[in-house]
Amino acid sequence: MAIKDAFIAELKHESSLTRKMLERVPLEKKEWRPHEKSMSLGRLATHIAQVPHWVSDIIHIHDFDFATRSFKPVTAASQDELLKIFQETLDTAINDLATMSDDDFNTKWTVRVGEKLMSNLPKKVAIRGWALSHMIHHRGQLSVYLRLLDVPVPGMYGPSADEK
Repeated sequence: MAIKDAFIAELKHESSLTRKMLERVPLEKKEWRPHEKSMSLGRLATHIAQVPHWVSDIIHIHDFDFATRSFKPVTAASQDELLKIFQETLDTAINDLATMSDDDFNTKWTVRVGEKLMSNLPKKVAIRGWALSHMIHHRGQLSVYLRLLDVPVPGMYGPSADEK
């Protein structure tokens, strides 16, 4: 199996689980946060919806410099917008992965802040960490937010306490 095919299959699988979580986000409470240092519910959910963009960035930007990238955090205003953001970034990521050869995944991806080097990894390692693991990490965080808001949490790798 080509590396791209494995990544596409994994991304589709994990995204189907992520979508179940995003569908439960009560955006009428988008400003809620469990702690003053935490992201708001709406910002966290939107961040998760945007995470697949890292696959595309890793594929297309060989030297990613946070010092030269402008980023303006957004928060989806509605459930439809949240799911649209997720589907668009996911579709783009899958299409970009489909263009890769096995050799492409071995090229390096550099992350820096100006002259400060943060990371220099093979793209296959960067995609796993900066995209897939990143999405799974924040999805777990979102599940805690949902639990604290008494929203039934969907199961991910088996039933949740709400699905017994």
